Amino acid sequence: MSEDYHLPICTCCYSVRVEPQRAKTLRPTCMACGETLARQVRHTVAPLNKSNYMLFTDPELLKQLNPKRTM
Repeated sequence: MSEDYHLPICTCCYSVRVEPQRAKTLRPTCMACGETLARQVRHTVAPLNKSNYMLFTDPELLKQLNPKRTM
């Protein structure tokens, strides 16, 4: 009997079994569904002045960092 029977099914399309490497993730998805989910996320990493890097998901927050911007 094959070990594929014990692999979880994709939580997005419910049609294919997930690879063993991806089965241990929080939300196991197949490669195709994982790729579409990853493309939906948009973020920017920007350096702060004399500080560290920060992750921004909202472009409005990034615009507020520029002290020379016009209102």
